[in-house]
Amino acid sequence: MATDGAGFPVTRTPAGVLRSARGARDLAVLDARVSGCRACPRLVAWREEVAQVKRASFRDEDYWGRPVPGLGPADARIAVVGLAPAAHGGNRTGRVFTGDRSGDWIFAALWRAGLASQPTSTHVGDGLELTGVRVAAAVRCAPPANAPTPEERDTCSPWLARELALLPDLRVVVVLGGFGWTALWPVLAAAGHPLPRPRPAFGHGVEVTLAGPRGPLTLLGSYHVSQQNTFTGKLTEPMLDAVLSRATELAGYDGAAPPRSRA
Repeated sequence: MATDGAGFPVTRTPAGVLRSARGARDLAVLDARVSGCRACPRLVAWREEVAQVKRASFRDEDYWGRPVPGLGPADARIAVVGLAPAAHGGNRTGRVFTGDRSGDWIFAALWRAGLASQPTSTHVGDGLELTGVRVAAAVRCAPPANAPTPEERDTCSPWLARELALLPDLRVVVVLGGFGWTALWPVLAAAGHPLPRPRPAFGHGVEVTLAGPRGPLTLLGSYHVSQQNTFTGKLTEPMLDAVLSRATELAGYDGAAPPRSRA
């Protein structure tokens, strides 16, 4: 597999994404392959343009400007799935949900739930560790207007599918927003989970438990931690805390801290 200037394996087509994802033997290999993906020309052009033009307040920083891999240990029983990296958040820092207001919300909530070592995530190397949870996005590149196309969502889905498959103890998926909710269903079907019909509609607090080859898997819906939702009060801290509290309960962490495992 060819590599780019930073040593990441390069994938250029949807078929290549599928092959590359399926062949990743562990999360470290998967993360490297995600980081070298160039399968969606519109997203590649946008993320790289943003990384060159930059926001004035970050003009002295080197932007990541690549797809953003997930974060968290392989023994996680909980996964949190969001929409996509922010142009000046994950696309800048190289870590999912890091460096923007959405990240301020989700990592503070994970800390309150006992799943993060600190309530802030500002940059790689800031000391953040996750325990018991893996955080990822349905689409790995920052999209224009924060709106991936259905084609881009589908091209990216093998990365998420393999990531969840590499979490052998997974019991709960917290889905942030309707986009992630829609993106997750074909991923779960491909993993062997019989899907309910009709498919449950997304909503905050919606809970759906699926049978599967590794036992039950519960999906929990939450409004996304976007500024549009948090500034308007559509999503409040108690609402988010309630979802994560339910997730830790279902994962068997209720009343006890998850086992310590470095992300």
